[in-house]
Amino acid sequence: MIRLTEIKLPLDHDDDAIKQAIITKLGIDNSQLHSFNVFKRGYDARKKTAILLIYTLDIEVDNEVQLLIQFAKDQHVKPAPDTSYKFVAQAPVIAQERPVVIGFGPCGLFAGLILAQMGFKPIILERGKEVRERTKDTFGFWRKRTLNTESNVQFGEGGAGTFSDGKLYSQVKDPKHYGRKVITEFVAAGAPEEIMYVSKPHIGTFKLVTMIEKMRASIEALGGEIRFSTRVDDILLDDGQVTGLKLSTGEQLNTRHVVLAVGHSARDTFKMVYDKGIYVEAKPFSVGFRIEHKQSMIDECRFGDNAGNPILGSADYKLVHHCDSGRTVYSFCMCPGGTVVAATSEEGRVVTNGMSQYSRSERNANSAIVVGISPEEDFPGHPLAGIDLQRKLEEQAFALGGSNYDAPAQLIGDFLKGKDSSDLGDVKPSYTPGIKLTDLANVLPNYAIDAIREAIPAFNKQIRGFSSNDGLLTGVETRTSSPICIKRDKSMQSINTQGLYPAGEGAGYAGGILSAGIDGIKAAEAVALSMLEKNS
Repeated sequence: MIRLTEIKLPLDHDDDAIKQAIITKLGIDNSQLHSFNVFKRGYDARKKTAILLIYTLDIEVDNEVQLLIQFAKDQHVKPAPDTSYKFVAQAPVIAQERPVVIGFGPCGLFAGLILAQMGFKPIILERGKEVRERTKDTFGFWRKRTLNTESNVQFGEGGAGTFSDGKLYSQVKDPKHYGRKVITEFVAAGAPEEIMYVSKPHIGTFKLVTMIEKMRASIEALGGEIRFSTRVDDILLDDGQVTGLKLSTGEQLNTRHVVLAVGHSARDTFKMVYDKGIYVEAKPFSVGFRIEHKQSMIDECRFGDNAGNPILGSADYKLVHHCDSGRTVYSFCMCPGGTVVAATSEEGRVVTNGMSQYSRSERNANSAIVVGISPEEDFPGHPLAGIDLQRKLEEQAFALGGSNYDAPAQLIGDFLKGKDSSDLGDVKPSYTPGIKLTDLANVLPNYAIDAIREAIPAFNKQIRGFSSNDGLLTGVETRTSSPICIKRDKSMQSINTQGLYPAGEGAGYAGGILSAGIDGIKAAEAVALSMLEKNS
């Protein structure tokens, strides 16, 4: 097959336009084109009055080799790559050991799935509950302020990505097309087929719930085992080699291959890992607030008269500002037509995050507006110092919100002026349990407040109305990424602990559903190859 890229067509093109564009591009007759498939579809909205759809197409034609020679100097005409997934190993008929995966978020899910598909019958340990029970607990917290510290936005089947926008795009390099494997498995589990080709695919929480259940059933059908409400309290070591795990149930599980895929909020696990002497170092992350505007305003700014077009959907944005101080402020986890959600996993702390359903039909757009911080400059000393800083900020937000899990909030205009907010404007808060209007300058360090105050007016130059008085800021956003990195070598194992495979967001190697799933696949492959080598 041949892959064509950068095929541009008007937003309102007719059904035959793609076929005609292929014929025109290659200078071939209609009879020479046998078939085509849309591999990717994006859009260019820089000119709002003439928005273009941009296609990547895989086509079957006569004289393929001749055409590739003819267009050898055209970077937009190339052989279509093979994006199918190929297993690196197959488990022996009689295995001496079962690998263990700790955590059942996107990374653990794909580590477990790939191991199961290769015949290794993994045991997957998840401290939280299965996804439907977890959903009840999470909604119970949002509605009644009753927090279950082991079953919430952060912990449970599906991981933190379950209560998010379900974004399935990433900027990680993926030469082996592992991302295609992730998306293919999601579609097989019931995700909309459009996620195979739209440029910014997303799923939404409610669809993710049923998909995860189907993927769990696939793992179990292949001999895998998932144990919920099972926390790992200790990693057993012998001369730098993992030999087993001690579980919260009191059981000891013997294994020499463990994928550690716990997510970015498993703070007690991070401490346990550090206390065991497994090498951990602090890494940069970001802190800030959630910002809410009317989705209609974002749509109009991005799409003009084309706002509301079903192909375009609800508009998103991506913003970056480099401050005079040297700090960088940027938008993170933008949720079109979504809600701001309570995302704490610890009592006496307030944490915000964003979530959208597949329809993205809620009245507000929200994103995190965060400033990057580093261990060298902002939390020096101890490898776990970033966790201490996160907890301090979350405790301050809890107190400022009224010590009842309401979140502190402030109108954008008042924040920029440095005064308390007393009344809401046109943007109604979506955060539950509720908000308390106050002065958010009391939540974050001065350097972060100053940077965000500089950035918001700069963002207004890109999205008119972004700094409007009636927009709302809600605090605090601290779980943008893991505050630690559990260093690993080329074999995917900890640099000083054999048999431990740190992976995903918690270990510092992913940021989002897709990249976490990709890292889970890599970890599974490394485990499988190691197990075959030791069994040979």
